[in-house]
Amino acid sequence: MSVESKKTREACCSKLKLFLVSLAFAYFAKAFCGSYVKSSVTQIERRFDIPSSLIGVIDGSFEIGNLLVIAFVSYFGAKFHRPRLIAVGCLIMAVGSFLMALPHFFQGPYKYETSVSHSKNVNSTESILPCMTNHSMAAADETIDLKTQTDCEKTAGSYMWFYVLVGNLLRGIGETPIMPLGVSYVDDFSREENTPFYLACIHTVGILGPMFGYMLGSFLAKIYVDIGSVDLDTLTITYKDSRWVGAWWLGFIVTGAVVLLSSIPFWFLPKSLPKQGQEQSESKNTQLATVQEQENFLPEENQEHEEKEKPVTFQELAKDFIPSLRRLFNNSIYSMMILTYLVAVNGFIGLITFKPKYMEQIYGHSASKSIFLIGILNLPAVALGIITGGFVLKRFKLGVVGAARVSIASSFGSLCLLCIQIFVRCENAEVAGLTVSYQGVPQVSYNQQTLLSQCNMGCSCSTKHWDPVCSYNGLTYTSPCLAGCQTSTGTGKEMVFHNCTCVGEMMTPGMNMSVELGQCPRKGDCDYMFKIYMTLSVVGSFISACGGTPGYIVLLRSIQQDLKSLALGMQTLIVRTLGGIPPPIYFGALIDRTCLKWGTKLCGGRGACRIYDSDSFRITFMGLITGLYFLSNMLWGVLYLKLVKKQKKIELRNQAKENALEGNGVSNGHASISIAKNKDDTDKESTI
Repeated sequence: MSVESKKTREACCSKLKLFLVSLAFAYFAKAFCGSYVKSSVTQIERRFDIPSSLIGVIDGSFEIGNLLVIAFVSYFGAKFHRPRLIAVGCLIMAVGSFLMALPHFFQGPYKYETSVSHSKNVNSTESILPCMTNHSMAAADETIDLKTQTDCEKTAGSYMWFYVLVGNLLRGIGETPIMPLGVSYVDDFSREENTPFYLACIHTVGILGPMFGYMLGSFLAKIYVDIGSVDLDTLTITYKDSRWVGAWWLGFIVTGAVVLLSSIPFWFLPKSLPKQGQEQSESKNTQLATVQEQENFLPEENQEHEEKEKPVTFQELAKDFIPSLRRLFNNSIYSMMILTYLVAVNGFIGLITFKPKYMEQIYGHSASKSIFLIGILNLPAVALGIITGGFVLKRFKLGVVGAARVSIASSFGSLCLLCIQIFVRCENAEVAGLTVSYQGVPQVSYNQQTLLSQCNMGCSCSTKHWDPVCSYNGLTYTSPCLAGCQTSTGTGKEMVFHNCTCVGEMMTPGMNMSVELGQCPRKGDCDYMFKIYMTLSVVGSFISACGGTPGYIVLLRSIQQDLKSLALGMQTLIVRTLGGIPPPIYFGALIDRTCLKWGTKLCGGRGACRIYDSDSFRITFMGLITGLYFLSNMLWGVLYLKLVKKQKKIELRNQAKENALEGNGVSNGHASISIAKNKDDTDKESTI
């Protein structure tokens, strides 16, 4: 080997390594941004006072952006400069992130829902009278002046959320080239045995993005949305309150800057590279060895297309698009893989979108803590699972069937743990008039009249507002007025209400009849049940992630070499169209049906949900996810049987060829090599 040839190979290897590092950082950046969007779902829902179903539409706009361009980017992009297309995509993603933060600068200050007027003067000795016997709150609810209507249009009740939707749409468009073009670039120019390990490393670095995204979301959820423009001492809510809105907009500025930075290296990478480890004189032999296993699982009638010269003009590319799609979907293994992924992704997207809300409503934790725990526990388990799956493939040198075994085993294991999680529960939060009566007895049905009782009849309270207070007996009341409170002391978060007649009904005479701002913590063994839930969730995340890389290898090895980018793009298109857009919408709509108390907008009308029926929420949410994962396991079983059948067919065919070669060797004394791509080619032989 000449010195010049050696230097050329080293330069190519260094460029491949640079691309791997750049792609890993791009995966990190897009996952960092995407996970922050997921972590800020609750904050956006509260800020704009919109239901979970509309949040699902906003979340699904990312997948709509993918849908618009994925097929064309995947097919035509593979023929052009892939690294530069990835760079352009990152730029568009950054613009989308900055656009999502824009509504904060156009809106007025956030005004949370409250039933009383709180004094802004810390030194004021004025006593607030929640139980206003001489004033009808019901009448006041119906009266909306012009100023209130204007404030409503400027703040949470407006259509400013449309900017968030459009920004998320641009994020989806920009993210499109990264996966299909990046993965196909790596698979084209790296050794076959290194591809699983490289992909596992890229995905592992990528999973660090959600870790940082969720941790950023947790941190910003504790910072008030209007930080720097309001006096925080005047606030009467904390980050644990369901009306609290964190600084959601700040995260989009940070993530947009990171995505923008990730685009820079791709501008300086070449369009193509020599195959890793190849020399010019050995390129043909190495190429045959590289795709040997892949060819075994391709439809025999389509293998001849791989040797064709690629079209060079745009017209020829467009003309070849439909025939290429037909070739792709004639591959039954590929089609079955798409269907399996589609069902599994439906369950996963629903889970990851509403899991923070599930932890908040079922186990009584704040949105900030729920997001933090997902980022610090679940996501590292996913990262470890992905790298473990890639290591198992490389260590034991598993083929397509072996990779499928690992995937189906991990899928079944995660399904079993999901089934157990359905039964890990806490009791409903005790809220007078919603989940229990004013005497503390659990009640089955709820309506506006159940919020009223003999103890607060003389107060003329509004039943629309959510301004929860906690009594010393552990019962939550939806407002100080509905608790029958007569006086108050203190200001801001330290305000305490006294002489609450409804509290007196639950306690012996002479005991404390005061309430404090905020909802009461959960009772009983809820903390213990939450630890069990998190343990099952983390172990399930690890087991499920172990099948990620093997499943991806099954997909890659089941498609033709020249259709690889198109196949990955179509997989992304179909899975994200039917597996990314609908789940947040129908999950959100079903979750909305379990709401017990809706908030009220400044201008009247229904706002965001404040509290859910935890049992209905749990059964609806976890039941739907478990059902989808069960169907996914059934499809994996069918796919595995098809792969095993194909493997046996390959073994019989190879054995027949060996027998034919041995027979020709004995009769002629020569070695005969038959190269036949299909039944029509059996007469085309090359004899040595």
